[in-house]
Amino acid sequence: MHDSPLAGHPGQEKTLKLVKWDFHWSGMTHFIKDYVSSCQQCSRNKNIHHKKFGLLKPLPIPNGPWICLSMDFITQLPLSNSFDSILVIVERSSKIEVFLPTISSIT
Repeated sequence: MHDSPLAGHPGQEKTLKLVKWDFHWSGMTHFIKDYVSSCQQCSRNKNIHHKKFGLLKPLPIPNGPWICLSMDFITQLPLSNSFDSILVIVERSSKIEVFLPTISSIT
């Protein structure tokens, strides 16, 4: 069912669902997952849907309060007192948060 021209080489979950309609045996799930993951045609033709992940590195520990800040914007909010965005500032060592109303044109 996985190799059928009509099936189009579906992934593990879809192949398992198709096989379960007509068959059942002990270890079927493990067998199908192994079979699909070893399919040469799939490994050559399937697109990778994401970029390779970068290496995660821990952030350095700040030496004191208000030395290292994280900032982000919350945008596309409905207007309130002529503001449509919020600037979020987080002090990394204490996790103190500051929310400042602003307008999206400063982003």
